[in-house]
Amino acid sequence: MTAPEGITNALGQPVGPPLPDWRPPPRPAHAILEGRYCRLEPLDAGRHAADLHAAYSRDADGRMWTYLSSGPFTSSAELRSWVEARQDSEDPLFFAVVDASTARAAGVSSYLRIEPAHGVVEVGHLAFAPQLQRTRVATEAMYLMMKHVFDIGYRRCEWKCDALNAPSRRAAERLGFTFEGIFRQAIVYKGRNRDTAWYSVIDSEWPVLETSFRAWLDPDNFDADGRQRRRLRGT
Repeated sequence: MTAPEGITNALGQPVGPPLPDWRPPPRPAHAILEGRYCRLEPLDAGRHAADLHAAYSRDADGRMWTYLSSGPFTSSAELRSWVEARQDSEDPLFFAVVDASTARAAGVSSYLRIEPAHGVVEVGHLAFAPQLQRTRVATEAMYLMMKHVFDIGYRRCEWKCDALNAPSRRAAERLGFTFEGIFRQAIVYKGRNRDTAWYSVIDSEWPVLETSFRAWLDPDNFDADGRQRRRLRGT
């Protein structure tokens, strides 16, 4: 394999392109990220635990938790304890996804494996209640998270999931993430093996993706019944 652009060092060895102007970006802000259909708020038990419990209770059979390391929660107290244990974490950095139409939290997301030195961050711990899944709110929440990290200078945004989690893999591809491979026997969780599927978006891809997101999220892209007129890039 040749080096990108034929770059070699003084020993004639192929090396990656230099980044003379590279400066590590700041850590993602733990602040409100505001959109048209939702806002992401720093996770807080007092503001969000009750709403999250009500939203998650709609998932009667616990299907949404199969591929997550946490949940399902058997009581509001158990969920509140889970939120309290994570609301002050810096990595993962948790947010509540608040539906603008109801002003109630209906999901959780986070930045994790935050590596400013390399300009790399992952989005994960995505726990969206049934009413949030496959909606404008869910799509905008991911758009806001991706936009924020690329706006402040990150080079790479990652998405990882259980390789058997077909809905998560479809979501990654719909959002414009590129599949990079399977890490075999990467994790043990809930008493079972997980092979992990890796996906990424890099900064050079973001401008085109952002244009696609903005066009898809435009209110004119939805009919009177809320059905999309045009699909998002990658569907």
